[in-house]
Amino acid sequence: MIHQYILNGYHIILDVNSGSIHVTDPLAYEAIRLIDAGKTPEEAGRELLAGFADRGVTEQEVQESLADVEELRRSGKLFSEETFADKAFDLKKRNTVIKALCLLVAHTCNLNCSYCFAAQGNFHGQHGLMSFETGKRALDFLVEHSGLRRNLEVDFFGGEPLMNFQVCKDLVAYARSIEKEKKKNFRFTLTTNGVGITDEVIEWANRECHNVVLSLDGRKEVNDRFRKDYAGNGSYDRIVPKFQEFVRRRGGQGYYMRGTFTHFNTDFTEDIFHMADDLGFAELSMEPVVADPDSPSALTREDLPVIFEQYEILARDMLRREREGKPITFYHYMLDLEHGPCIYKRISGCGSGTEYLAVTASGDLYPCHQFVNDPEYRMGDIWEGVTRTDLRDSFKLCNVYSRPECADCWAKLYCAGGCAANAYHATGDIHGTYETGCEIFKKRIECALMIKVAQAMEGRQEKES
Repeated sequence: MIHQYILNGYHIILDVNSGSIHVTDPLAYEAIRLIDAGKTPEEAGRELLAGFADRGVTEQEVQESLADVEELRRSGKLFSEETFADKAFDLKKRNTVIKALCLLVAHTCNLNCSYCFAAQGNFHGQHGLMSFETGKRALDFLVEHSGLRRNLEVDFFGGEPLMNFQVCKDLVAYARSIEKEKKKNFRFTLTTNGVGITDEVIEWANRECHNVVLSLDGRKEVNDRFRKDYAGNGSYDRIVPKFQEFVRRRGGQGYYMRGTFTHFNTDFTEDIFHMADDLGFAELSMEPVVADPDSPSALTREDLPVIFEQYEILARDMLRREREGKPITFYHYMLDLEHGPCIYKRISGCGSGTEYLAVTASGDLYPCHQFVNDPEYRMGDIWEGVTRTDLRDSFKLCNVYSRPECADCWAKLYCAGGCAANAYHATGDIHGTYETGCEIFKKRIECALMIKVAQAMEGRQEKES
């Protein structure tokens, strides 16, 4: 299977199964398209000669191009065979070790964001704060079920975790006290809306947290449309100075500005550029809203052309910034083509329900934070462990090969079938597909690959000059 597209002047071909990426001239691009469509070399040669006659292409050039295509095929870099499907269903046999927990330390929030998937932080349940005893047991549970894994990930999440800051501090102190004995290394992440940031929070997070995620939707009018407090006041003016100071004292590393775009700001590049140019943030993420399809803020298929254009604008602008020595990072364009995820991760995805679990304030276990308080997806608790092994087995097989709609998708080894929670909320089945999300993801990958192509081509030109 191959995927061909033209973006930013580059003729790009992805060989899906091998992962090979080719940048071609128009003649080779068309030759590959014809061969992929089932044409014989002789038929393709005749069509190419006729189609490129006005460009002065000779028969020798056509034959050389076809010979290059055949050489790529023989070397396994083009039209390569599918070899991973059988491996996907062996995943159910693997031993399950847990490597990460999302600790919902606060089922409450000091903002009242109307698009919040967590129902303003209480996850459609009771407000509450996690006790130190429950959090301590959650960390012990993680250690007990992590096998030989040394690095363990813990995300302080909510609601708003800083509404339970003392417990966050106490849990980190406890984790540090057992690391040596247990031969573990805890890496903590804090996700915050910024309202509760103080000098103490900054000092603690910069010392103890491997990463911080700072929630800001961009321009003041965009952010304050949804991210309001309970009195109806926007949060922008309160949180932006705190975020700027946080990042300054953090040295500009180990953080992300995490925004959400909705039906009302499909021109989200303006929000990214505002955060980069006006506010000085360089590590950026902008996520499509997770919302009920009937919500006014939900993205629609009619929004897709604008969204696609925005991703292309962003990709080209990032290349410009890099050439000018002022690069920014966009989370969804981060691809490592040489040392990226192994095939296991490309098949199995994020590990929700198996390697990664969410823990509620009361100690219940769910596949991830987007399933919390759905009784059908309660997997157990931190005292008894995972008691719904049937759910765990279902998530083990929740991979790209369990979704029939993914079979012929060129992006399947980049998304691993997509987010199980998004699929569930869109279709009622974790093995379903969230079609709008799929289209957005594919566009992001096209742009991310184009950036890598452009960087490689520009690097080659510099060496040759």
